[in-house]
Amino acid sequence: MLAARASAARAASRIARNFATVVDSAGVKVAAADNGEATSAVTFIVKAGSRFESKPGVAHALKNYAFKSTEKRSALGTVREAELYGGVLSSSLSREHLAVTAEFLRGDEAFFVDVLSSYLTSTKFTRYELSELVGPTCEAETTAAFSNPATRALELAHAIAFRNGLGNSIFATPGHHLSASDVEAYAHSVFGSGNVAVVGTGIDPAALEKLLEKSLGKFAAAVSPSSTPSKYFGGETRLDAHGAAETVFIGFGTTGAPSAELAVLAAHLDTAPSVKWSKSTSPIAASIPEGASVQVVHLPYSDASLFGLLVQGQTTAAVKEAGKAAVTALKEAGNLKGEDLQKAIAKAKFSAASALDGRDGVISTIGSKILSGSSASLSETISSLEKVDTAAFEKATASLLKAKPTFVAVGDITSLPYADELGL
Repeated sequence: MLAARASAARAASRIARNFATVVDSAGVKVAAADNGEATSAVTFIVKAGSRFESKPGVAHALKNYAFKSTEKRSALGTVREAELYGGVLSSSLSREHLAVTAEFLRGDEAFFVDVLSSYLTSTKFTRYELSELVGPTCEAETTAAFSNPATRALELAHAIAFRNGLGNSIFATPGHHLSASDVEAYAHSVFGSGNVAVVGTGIDPAALEKLLEKSLGKFAAAVSPSSTPSKYFGGETRLDAHGAAETVFIGFGTTGAPSAELAVLAAHLDTAPSVKWSKSTSPIAASIPEGASVQVVHLPYSDASLFGLLVQGQTTAAVKEAGKAAVTALKEAGNLKGEDLQKAIAKAKFSAASALDGRDGVISTIGSKILSGSSASLSETISSLEKVDTAAFEKATASLLKAKPTFVAVGDITSLPYADELGL
């Protein structure tokens, strides 16, 4: 009886957490849900990440042109009006998508949807804003990101693993000249109906659709940006750096649609404990020396995935010891079965479900699925995880480890281990 009730409760929960029905409005795909949140948020997601950029750094510059001068408002006017309404505007960039978001009080959606729409339809791309605002912001973000050895290692890992396309950095780097015309040309190639999705939370779907029809009524069509299908290569690189944690990334790549088996593998190796201040039961956790950490990295994209372990420590000796433990656990993961496999599946299901609890998770999870044409339903994600069995998991793990590893060392490269010293 209790098992039947639990099963029914889980089924009801899945139905309740299906985010929204996707509809077409003004030529863009729209998904919205109103679950009684105190505030509202609307995000425009564009297939305009660094993977598709025409010149290095142009996607980063386009992200930072958000909320600058348009035909309706100056940059200062946008800031002042947003503050008068008490809202927050932000933009973000990934390898496949550019997102601009407005968070605001209920009832103010007309203004903020118009602000977001203006960015796509009437940004002026002035030269003075590029030199005085956009360029310095790009430089500051790049400097801050590359001062973090974990971020630097992951950027290098993508470049080695995929070379072009997904290997393109999301940060503009010095030495690559960009003009306002370059950014404007890229914007015109990606800003258009068929290449944009809109996600809303705390807002009535019908009201959002009506506002979009008004603000994007003359939105031109855009050809989906071209990118060659991802191919995985792998390799090894080392970057001398000091003043931060010693860092090693041990990774493998796959091509094709995101895999439920890799999500389960990530959950199995995850060293974060389920109870605060307790020790995780991850096969890696017990072997991590004091002062070191191992973080699972699982980055699924539309046609490829990068999976790995980010090892950091205060000393190179600690990184080497933790790295050996991580590689051993990864190699032995294919033997997972029975209760241990079911535990990993349960953790993966929780991670997938909890991602939709926050707005950032909604944007990254729902938006990318809408643009790719795949289902945005949580129940289908949960179902795919539940279908993972011992044979499928073993096959996926073995296939992953057959690929050439991607190995990155950032720090004291005279002492940090090489890939073969960790058992790769």
